[in-house]
Amino acid sequence: MVVSVTLSQGAMRLARSRVIVKRLSAVQDLGGIDVLCTDKTGTLTEGRIRLERHVDAAGRDSGRVLELAYLNSYFETGIRSPLDDAILAHRHVDVGSWRKIDEVPFDFERRRVSVLLEQGGQRTLAVKGSPEDILRLCTGYEADGRQHPLDAAARARIQALFESLSRDGFRVLGIAWRGEPPQHDHAVLGDEADLVFSGFAAFLDPPKASAAPALAALAQDGIALKIVSGDNEFVARYICAQLGVAVSGVLTGGEIAQLDDAALQARVQGANLFCRITPAQKTRVLAALRARGHVVGFLGDGINDAPALHTADVGISVDGAVDVAKEAADLIMLEHDLQVLHAGVREGRRTFGNVTKYIMMGTSSNFGNMFSMAGATLLLPFLPMLPIQILLNNFLYDLSEIAIPLDSVDEAALARPRTWDMHFIRNFMLTLGPVSSVFDFLTFYVMLGVFHAGEALFHTGWFVESVVTQVLVIFVIRTRGNPFASRPHPALAALSLLVVAVAIALPLTPLGAQLGFVAPPAAFYAVLAGIATAYLLAVYAMKRVFYRSWDARAAR
Repeated sequence: MVVSVTLSQGAMRLARSRVIVKRLSAVQDLGGIDVLCTDKTGTLTEGRIRLERHVDAAGRDSGRVLELAYLNSYFETGIRSPLDDAILAHRHVDVGSWRKIDEVPFDFERRRVSVLLEQGGQRTLAVKGSPEDILRLCTGYEADGRQHPLDAAARARIQALFESLSRDGFRVLGIAWRGEPPQHDHAVLGDEADLVFSGFAAFLDPPKASAAPALAALAQDGIALKIVSGDNEFVARYICAQLGVAVSGVLTGGEIAQLDDAALQARVQGANLFCRITPAQKTRVLAALRARGHVVGFLGDGINDAPALHTADVGISVDGAVDVAKEAADLIMLEHDLQVLHAGVREGRRTFGNVTKYIMMGTSSNFGNMFSMAGATLLLPFLPMLPIQILLNNFLYDLSEIAIPLDSVDEAALARPRTWDMHFIRNFMLTLGPVSSVFDFLTFYVMLGVFHAGEALFHTGWFVESVVTQVLVIFVIRTRGNPFASRPHPALAALSLLVVAVAIALPLTPLGAQLGFVAPPAAFYAVLAGIATAYLLAVYAMKRVFYRSWDARAAR
């Protein structure tokens, strides 16, 4: 119950930060992310793409390039991209004399789209796509209104122009065409050959002002950024330079295609820039990172991002994403801003920290109680505690924990990614659980040897001692450091102290008598105060020993 309430509280806080949680456990998973994979468009950049230049093979402005690009985008009926919208918004081109015959739609493997058009009885195949693929399919180019053969020297000049535009931060499309006979009624893949290169359409999508400080904050909190983009390396490097992101290594889609899974796992660790990759390769990159033990978050918003969103530990999309991406995501950001994501990561770590508090307290307490119950059963001629009293004990303990979701978490716990470590939980339980049993057995001795308790008084004494120590130890375990230096949430403190007061007062009430309790002697409460104080000091000492030992082991 407490875990579910804690996760729900975390989801509500994320909602106030403009993040919608679709999978409740993703709240704590978000806090464990140590690698964030994202495209650059709309996340690292403004996402407002503008067509800035349309140049021929010599780098001169060309109306012919704009016309072919406009016709292709206008008549295309397949997957539209923001680049198409930018072309159509740049300048109106009269298409009244043109008629569409057929098209070969865009796909992520070919990375181009072809449209077969007719004007005045002449048919033309207009093609646009990634410059590398377009140039590979061309055998000629046009300049000054004339066609020329695309020899090695011309190809080198055009390649240099492409790289120059890319280094200046432009996203570039290659534009080409081919004349077709009037009887050619269908566009097929085989038509995309022997093309005439017309020029480049260059687009600008400036870096987002808020991205650089958000990336710095994510890096400071232990999250490595890996850019997974369909753009070429030059554009991606330009954006990284603008945002102050050091490029530690580059992998292209062509290189990834040559690597098996084991080799890819070896390469993904050092690379933080993945360029010209396909949707299937995105999934392979994420799977390789997960295979190396990373907790991976993926931020995507396109149709081609859905498989990667499923593969990631935490799939993150945005409100303006396509439906299939939002359906595949675990979290949806209502603002396309990495600052929002950074706030969400911090909230995820806070939620995870509070869940961990409850697990640590619950396991160590229950382990100690189980050990005490087993030992008392061997020594006593009666049950150490009645079943209804055990149920009441557990109910009061859980009631005191309900406010944990509101509690603060040490800053040190928010500074690094956090994931489940069952060895840590187990060792913590085995270290602190027996401390509880030691003081339980001390209580048994006091009740039997000092107060000569019968069955009812014994039940009463152990019940009160058990509830008081279990609840008050919350204040020691909830922080790794000094409990007086880390203040609990007022609701947690108030509810815990209220439960302690109820446990102490219950044996003195008529309800307590119905539950099998009796009023203990006044001296019992003085002994209880001493036992509880000694127990809390012992837990604090053992906690410090445990963390020193755990840190030393981790350092090795």
